[in-house]
Amino acid sequence: MSGIYIHIPFCKKACHYCNFHFSTSSDYRERMVHAIAEELRLRKDEINEPIQTIYFGGGTPSIVEPSQIELLLDTIDKHYSIDTSPEITMEANPDDITKEHAADWKSMGINRFSIGIQSFSNIHLEWMNRAHNASQSLSCIDIIRSTGFQNFSIDLIYGTPGQSTNDWQGDLEKAIALNIPHLSCYALTVEEQTPLFHLIEGGKKEKVNSDLQAEQFNLLVDITNAAGYAHYEISNFALPGMKSKHNSAYWNGVPYLGVGPSAHSFQNNLRSWNISNNVSYMQSIEKHARPFESEILSDIDQLNEYIMTKLRLEEGINSNSIMMKWGDDQLTRITKLMNRFIQEDKVEKIQEGWKLTKHGKFFADGIASALFQV
Repeated sequence: MSGIYIHIPFCKKACHYCNFHFSTSSDYRERMVHAIAEELRLRKDEINEPIQTIYFGGGTPSIVEPSQIELLLDTIDKHYSIDTSPEITMEANPDDITKEHAADWKSMGINRFSIGIQSFSNIHLEWMNRAHNASQSLSCIDIIRSTGFQNFSIDLIYGTPGQSTNDWQGDLEKAIALNIPHLSCYALTVEEQTPLFHLIEGGKKEKVNSDLQAEQFNLLVDITNAAGYAHYEISNFALPGMKSKHNSAYWNGVPYLGVGPSAHSFQNNLRSWNISNNVSYMQSIEKHARPFESEILSDIDQLNEYIMTKLRLEEGINSNSIMMKWGDDQLTRITKLMNRFIQEDKVEKIQEGWKLTKHGKFFADGIASALFQV
C-alpha cells in the first residue's frame, strides 16, 4: 500500500491563524499545476506498489479549475499503478463548492472531501478571516450530498479567542444534527508571526486559555462518543466505515509520495521535502530537477516517530513492537515512564501495550515528548 499527497499552494485569503505554505496570488496557478504534473512524471519510479490513496491538500485545492485537478489525476493514472478502488480526497472550502464543480470533481474520480468549515458561526469566521460564511457552510454540505458524495469530513476549530464552551457545543451539535460522517477537530495553536499572533500580542485578541481548551476537548470527546463516532486519532472522529484511509496510512508509517512545493515524502526510512518557495520550485522542476532536501531516519528517529504517531491512535503503543525493533532497554525505559503517566491518569495499560486515557489525550504532545529518546 502507498499513497500520493499533492500540495496545491494557493488560497483566496490568508486566514489569521494559518502558517501553512500558500500564496494568495493567482498569477501562476496553471504554471504550478503543470510543474506538479512534471514532478509526478519525474518521480514515477519511486513507488512500485499500487496507489491506494490520493490526497489533494494545501492551500486550497478547490481554488484551481477542475480541469487542472483532472490533469493531475490523469498524470497519476498514466504513470502509476492505481488500486482498483482508491480513496481520492480533496480539501475544499465551502465558497468553492458549486453544483457544477461538484459534478466535475465526481466525474474525474474524486470520492472524498475534507471541507474547511472551521465554525458554523459568522462571528468566529469573520475574525478568522475565512472566505466563506455560515450559510455557505451549510449549503456546501447539501451540494456535496445532492451530487452523490457520502464520504466527506469537515474541519472544526475550538479553543479560539472569544469562543465560549456553549459556542463550541453549538458547533458540535450542528455537525451531529447534519450527520457529518467524519470530523477533524483541532485545538487552536497560535503560531508565531501569523496575523493572530500579532493581534494577541497587540492586545486586540485575548490569549488562548489552555484550561478552556481542555474543557472543550472533553466536551468534544463526550458528544462524539454519545453520537456513535469512533475517536480513532486525537483530532479525528468517524462514523462506522468512514475513517480516513490516507491519514490512517500516514499515521501507521505507510510509504507516500509528496509532490508540490513544501510537500513531504516518506519511504524506507528516508524522509524528504521539497523547497517551499513557489517560483524556485517551478523553475527547478521545469529544468527536470526536483528541488528537495532529505534525511535518513536513525533507529532513534524511527522510535520517536513510532511513539509520536502511535500514541495519537486508538490502538496505542505496542510493547512487543518496541521490544522486537528497539530492544529490552528501550522497553524498560518506556515502561518506567508509562507507569508514571498511569499514576497521573494520562495512560492506561492495555493487553499488549499502552494507550492514552480520555484525560491524557489532551496532553498527547507533551507525553510523547517525555517518551522520546534524545
